Amino acid sequence: MSKDDHSASAQADTTRAALHKRKERAPLFNDQDKDNISWFWNKYLKERTPWLGLVMVMILIQGFAYQQFISLTESGLRVIFDDGSVSGLIKVCGMVLAIFSVRAVMSYWVPRLSAWLASNAVFKMRRDLIDHMMTLDLAFFERTKSGDIILRLVNQAQDLSGFIGQTTVNAVRDTVTIIAVSGYLIWKNPLLFMLVIIVMPTITIVVRRISQGIKGTQANAENAMGNYMSGIEEMTNGMRTVKISNQEPVEKARLNKATGEIRDLTIRLQKLQAMMSPTVDILAAIIYVLIIGVGGYMALSPSFEMDGAGIIGFMIGMALIFDPARRLTAFFVSMQASLIILDSLRSLYREVPTITNAPEAKEVFDPTGDIILDEVTFQYSEKHPLFRNVNMTFEGGKVTAIVGATGSGKTSVLSLIARLYDVSEGFVTIGGTAVKDLRIDKLRQSFSVVAQDIVIFNSSIYENIKYVRPDATDEEIWRAAELVGIDQLMRDRGDAPLGPKGSQLSGGQKQRIAIARAFLRSAPILLLDEATSALDQRTEERVRGAIQELSKDKTTIMVAHRLSTVTHADHIYVLDEGTVVEEGTHAQLMEQEGLYAAMFNAQRSSYG
Repeated sequence: MSKDDHSASAQADTTRAALHKRKERAPLFNDQDKDNISWFWNKYLKERTPWLGLVMVMILIQGFAYQQFISLTESGLRVIFDDGSVSGLIKVCGMVLAIFSVRAVMSYWVPRLSAWLASNAVFKMRRDLIDHMMTLDLAFFERTKSGDIILRLVNQAQDLSGFIGQTTVNAVRDTVTIIAVSGYLIWKNPLLFMLVIIVMPTITIVVRRISQGIKGTQANAENAMGNYMSGIEEMTNGMRTVKISNQEPVEKARLNKATGEIRDLTIRLQKLQAMMSPTVDILAAIIYVLIIGVGGYMALSPSFEMDGAGIIGFMIGMALIFDPARRLTAFFVSMQASLIILDSLRSLYREVPTITNAPEAKEVFDPTGDIILDEVTFQYSEKHPLFRNVNMTFEGGKVTAIVGATGSGKTSVLSLIARLYDVSEGFVTIGGTAVKDLRIDKLRQSFSVVAQDIVIFNSSIYENIKYVRPDATDEEIWRAAELVGIDQLMRDRGDAPLGPKGSQLSGGQKQRIAIARAFLRSAPILLLDEATSALDQRTEERVRGAIQELSKDKTTIMVAHRLSTVTHADHIYVLDEGTVVEEGTHAQLMEQEGLYAAMFNAQRSSYG
C-alpha cells in the first residue's frame, strides 16, 4: 500500500470513529458546517439578497396556490354532490386553471433565477479560489496531487452549484408547501391533523441517523475520487514508460482497484439514501389509514362538522404534503454530502502562503548587481537539511556556473534566488537588497529562466514562445525562434497544437522553445537550469552560441550536469551534498585535480 493509500485509510478510519462516537447525539450542523455556511452566505450570496427575496416571494405564491387548490377542490365537490350547479362547477374549474397557470409561471422563473444566482456565486468562488491558489507557495503544489485540485475546482464546485441553485431552492419550495397546506388543514380540522401528525417525528429521527452515516461515507468517496483522478493523470503522463516497460497490467489493476473503491462507496451511499423513501411511504400509508378511518367516523357522526368533500380535500392536502416531505428528506441527505464538498472547497483557503511581500516591500532595486548567498541555511524538511552556512557570489554581468552530482542542491540555489522558497538562516541579496525585502512580482520580472522541467502548452509553437511576453511583436517572437533554430519547425507546424505537455515534440525541440522564451523575455538575470541537457552535440553547439549572445551584459547563472557546457564560465561553484567544495575558473579547477577535474575527465572519456 502506498503512502497516499495509508493516509486515505487513516483519514477514513478517523472520520468513522468520530461519527461512531457522536451517533444520534451529533447535531445536524456541527460548528464547522455552520462556519462554512456563514462564510459562503456572507461572501457570495448576501449581496444578492433582493433577488433571493424575489425568489422567496415566488415560492410563497406557489405554496399559496396549492392551498387554494385544496379549498377549490372541496368547493367543486360540494357543487357536484350538493348544489348540482353547472355554472358553479365551471367557475371552480376556471379558478383552478387560473391558480395553476400562476403556479406554472412561478415554476418557470424560480429555477431560472435560482440557477443564475447559484452559478454566479460558484463562479465567483471558483475565481477567488484560483486567485488564492496563485498566491500559494510552490511547496503547496509539490505536496498536493493535481487530481485533488481538479476535483475541487471542477467536480465539487459544479456539484455545489447544483445543490444551491436547484436542490436547496426546491427544498425551500417544499418547506413552504408543507407549511401552507398544513396551515390550511389545521384550520379545517385541527383534531384530525394533530392525530395524523404524531407520526411525523419519526422522519426527523430517520434523517438524523442516516445523515451522519452519509456524511462519513461522502468524505471517503470524495477522497477516493481524488485518488482516482490523480491515478489517471499519473497514468496518462507516464504512458510512454508504461508502454516501454510493458506495465499495462499493473496500471489496469491499480485503476481498477480505485474504481472498485468508488463503486463500493457509491453503493453504500445509495443504500443509506434508499432508506428514506420506504420510511416515508410506510408513514404515508399509516396516515392515510388514520384519515380514512377517523375522518370517515367524523363524517358519519353528527358530532363533527365533517363531510365527504372535507375528507377527500383532507386526503388531497396530505398527498400534497407527503411528496414535498419525501423530497425534503432527500434534501437533508444530499445536504450532508454538500457540506463535505463545501468544507473541501473552503479548505483551500486554509492553505496560507509563506512567501509573501514584506509590509514595506521595495519595487525598485538593481538587478544588474551582484547576487549573494550569505551564510545561507536551508532545508525542505527539518530532518533533511540541504544547505548549512553556504556562501556564494554571482557577479553582475558575468557567467557563473553551478555543477555537482544529482541531489547536491544546484537547482535549489536558483529556487532561493527567485524566492520560490525562503532561507532558514542567512540572506540572499541582489544588488545589495535582500530578496525578502523586494516585491515578489518585481523580483521575478527580473529573471529569464530556462528550467529543467520545461512546460509546453497544448497550443502552437508561436503561442508557446509568446507565453512569457504576451505583448511581444511578431518580429520579436520570430527573432527568438530563429536564434535557437526552431523557426523552420514553427513555419511547418503553423497553428497546430503540440499535444498535451508538448507530446508531439522531441526533448530537444522543447528545450529550444524554452530557450527562445528566455530570448524573448530578455530580463537582466538569466537562469539556466540544465538548458542544453536534451540536445545532441551538434544542436548544442548551435544553441550554445545563441546562449552566449543572450548572456551578454546579463548576470547569468548556469546549472549543469554536462561540464563541457560551463568551461567558458567566469566562475564555477562545485557543490557536494549542499556544500561548496570547490570554486574557480575551469582552468583553476582542473589544476586542483579535485572533484571537478575527476568529473570532467570521467565525462570526457565517456564521450570517447
